[in-house]
Amino acid sequence: MVFIKAFVIGGMICALTQILMEKTRLMPGRIMVLLVTLGTFLGAVGLYEPFAEFAGAGATVPLLGFGNVLWKGVREAVDANGFLGLFQGGFKACAVGVSAALIFGYLASVLFEPKMKKK
Repeated sequence: MVFIKAFVIGGMICALTQILMEKTRLMPGRIMVLLVTLGTFLGAVGLYEPFAEFAGAGATVPLLGFGNVLWKGVREAVDANGFLGLFQGGFKACAVGVSAALIFGYLASVLFEPKMKKK
């Protein structure tokens, strides 16, 4: 049941994002920033944790989860280091995920021959 719930919730987040892409003139990059910011906001007001407990990986894997990870890192670093934590907390919290994305993206570009779309 855990997998079904994660699939349904994650699918709903993706479907709502796709509707946002289709029905507005927002560029994909701005929608990504909107989702990360929404995850950060939900974490800051205390709504993300109950949502993540209910939805599992369906909530933690999409960009909402990334925003929440940034928020947690900044909150912990500010508690530990004061004002400087604003600048270092997010980097420490998400460094592994960003590094993995960069490394695997690079490996994929080396192993497979990327091609530009022709218009």
